[in-house]
This record gives sequence, structure tokens and C-alpha cells, in this order.
Amino acid sequence: MKLTRRSFLQKTALATSALTFSINKRVLGANSDIRVAVVGFHGRGTSHIADARNIKGVRLVALCDVDKHVLGNGIEQCKKRGEQVEAYTDIRKLVENKNVDVISIATPNHWHALASIWAMQSGKDVYVEKPISHNVWEGPQVVKAARKYNRICQAGTQSRSSQGIKEAVAWVQQGNLGKIVVARGLCYKARPSIGKNGPQKVPDYIDYDLWCGPAPMTPPRWDHKKYGPVHYDWHWFWNYGNGDLGNQGIHQMDIARWFLGEQHLSPRVFSVGGRLGYEDDGETPNTMMVYHDYEKAPLIFEVRGLPESATSHRMGKYMGDSVGASIECEGGRVQVPDYTKAIAFDKSGKEIKRFEGTTSHYENFIKAVRSRKVSDLHADIQEGHISSALCHTGNISYRLGKTANPEDIRDQIKSDRDAVNTFNRMAEHLAQNNVDLNKTKATLGRFLKMDPAQEKFIDCTDADALLTREYRKPFVVPAQV
Repeated sequence: MKLTRRSFLQKTALATSALTFSINKRVLGANSDIRVAVVGFHGRGTSHIADARNIKGVRLVALCDVDKHVLGNGIEQCKKRGEQVEAYTDIRKLVENKNVDVISIATPNHWHALASIWAMQSGKDVYVEKPISHNVWEGPQVVKAARKYNRICQAGTQSRSSQGIKEAVAWVQQGNLGKIVVARGLCYKARPSIGKNGPQKVPDYIDYDLWCGPAPMTPPRWDHKKYGPVHYDWHWFWNYGNGDLGNQGIHQMDIARWFLGEQHLSPRVFSVGGRLGYEDDGETPNTMMVYHDYEKAPLIFEVRGLPESATSHRMGKYMGDSVGASIECEGGRVQVPDYTKAIAFDKSGKEIKRFEGTTSHYENFIKAVRSRKVSDLHADIQEGHISSALCHTGNISYRLGKTANPEDIRDQIKSDRDAVNTFNRMAEHLAQNNVDLNKTKATLGRFLKMDPAQEKFIDCTDADALLTREYRKPFVVPAQV
């Protein structure tokens, strides 16, 4: 066959367009052991390990972490249990392992999409923690990879495996409490100052180049003593995390959207908030409200990192919860206080119905890995994408905003009654923490309109620019998966 110059260039361009991996073609039978590797296990990944161990027919065969101390301790614990587990620092080497069927990802947020795509390109099924992306654009790339390579990909939003919450969603959507007036998510969780530390040196037992991956390789600016050199406080920096909105809050955002039945991003979003009550190196807001203006009813999200008051260590509550969801309807409300249950109340506050029960989210994922049916998943990656992206668009509004005094904020949001009420409660909470918004101003986020079908903002190029990021080579989320 004659090879023309044009065909040669086309083949070369295709071969070099992205990192490529050999595909694991092993076919899983009903009685085959499913071999699992966990990536990132200083925190949430330990639950992935425990979940895998608790499911019959599942074997832990590999661990991957850029922290050699964490990795070494994990391997040692496996040896004590008699488990034969391979150790990896570099996920690129792990995904080449043909003796791995599933890759379970609990890295920092900025690695979630790329790790998922690389794993699926190599023929692995994926369980990825929330948020499934670091920015809006990454989400559809992960979804495309799952569909193209016929992979099972579960988002780590465990509430989706609660039969109790599922029944409550159906009950509300049947109109038993009338129309939903507002779906509200809450994340009132203590987040004290991380201090002013400046650039910190990373110890040599951590491969910091790999830890940064797609993000800029700049020194971390948080104290090592609390959680370790590269653990946890990255949540409060835009290069790596998404604040508490995309940390704890993604769970409650997902529940609120589930009740609304919305399968697209909101057509309009704005936010109000700030990093208030202290000055530190953190970048993301510790106090925030996000307003997603869906046609059926608004989805409002609240983040509070300060306590009930300056003289209290307790966190405040809304309708009895600090972390949860409140679905407020014409004829009452449904309270979702955790990942397993929901409680319905009439307009007088009397409990009228309780929904309880949950199953293992990880076991549901393994069931789908065996059946090869995406429909068996309780939290398919598309669901994870939409809920994650709602957090991202709220953050984009905030990042493009400007500080304003409280009366100007009230004037700008006055057409949305629930937004005004939410802001007034926020201002009262801040005052209880000795924050005067007339002196220390909050940020009024940009009012953004979106084309939900295209997942792009309307006539706002600077907002569109924040839908993605500049990736650090070679850790580039591929445009063509």
C-alpha cells in the first residue's frame, strides 16, 4: 500500500494528539474477581479501600499515592492482611497495568477528570470522588470518555444510593406537598483560619510535580502541621479546589437538584459572599450564597464556615440542620439531614412521613461493573457532572464579582425574594461573628446567563474563560478523548 505524505501526516497527528494507553480487554464474568486499584488514600480513599474489601469477589491489587509515607504505610497494612498489592507513585504507570479492572479515584479535585479519562482510555472502569471535575468543561470530557470506551463510571455522591431519599424525591415530584417553592442546600461547617504562612517547602518524600499535575507548580501556602504537606487545605485554593461549595456542598447540591428533577445547568446564576471573619492565605469564600434561577423553582445554596456566633463553637442551623437539604413546598417541606433519610413536614411543622434506608454506593458500582449496564448505576457520571458544574458556575459568578455594601446588594437582588431573605440571614450571622458588612464588604458576584444546552455563558467571554483552565503539560485533559 502506497503511503502518501498526507496520510502519513494525518496518522502522525492522530498518534500524537494525546497520551495513549493499551486497553485492558479482559471480559468480566459473573464469577470473576474484580481487581481494584485506589489512587489517593490519605483521606477519602481509605473508605474506597474498606468498601472494596467488604464486597465479595473484589480484590484490592494496587495502591497509588504521590506521598511515599502514605503509600508505604498503605502497602505495609496490606501485607499484614496477607494482600498482594502493587505500589505506584505515578498514575500513568498504574493505568498500564493489565491486572487492574477498576480504578478508584480519591485525589484532590484538580486530578479527578484527567485521572478518570486516562483510566477509561486504558480500559478500566472508574469510581471517582466528587466533584467529578475541577471546572465545567472537564465534566463532559469525562462523560464522553465513559461513552466512547464503554466504561462504567460512578460519581461518588453516596446519597444517590439511599432508597429513602429516592422515595422522598418521587413522593415530592408526585405533588404530595404541592409545588416546590425553593430547593435549598446547606453547608454550615466549621472552617477556621489556615493562617498566613506564605510559600511552604514540600518535603522530598512527596512527588510534588505529580501532585500538581494539571495545575501550576507553585509552592503550597498552607501549614503542614495540621493535615500534612499536601493534604486537605488545598480545598481553599482555586488552582486545586473549589471551596466548600465543591467540597462538602456538592453532596447537598446534588440532593437539591435531584428533587427539582433538573438535568441541565441553570439558565441564570449569581452569588454573594467572601472570606470573612479572619484574614489568611485562603482564596475561596468561607461564607457564600449561590442562587440558581431554574424555571420550576430556585436552587439556593448556602456556605457558612464561621460558628453560630463569636462566643460559640457550635455551628448554626437552618430548619434544624447544619449540613443537609431543605425542600420547601407549597404544602410543607422535606428535610434531608444526611445521606440516608428524608423527613416530610406539613405547613405547621408536624412530621407526616419518614423515608429511610440506604445501600452501599460502592457495591452498586461493582454491580454495574459486572452487568455492564450504565442504567444499573445510581450516580452515573453524567449526574455527577451536572451537580459538580452547578458548584463551578456559582464559583465563577463569585470570582468575577466586586465588593459592595449591603444595601447595594439588597437592591441588586430585590427581585428575588428568597435571595433577599437568604442574604439577610447571612448578614445577621456575620454580625453575630463581629463582621460588619458596611466596613468589611462582601462580594456581589456577577449575574450570569447561560445556555444550558451548550453549557456556555451568554455574552460573557470572561466567564466562559473560567469554564476551563490552562493545563500544565503533559498533564492535559484531552479535547478529543
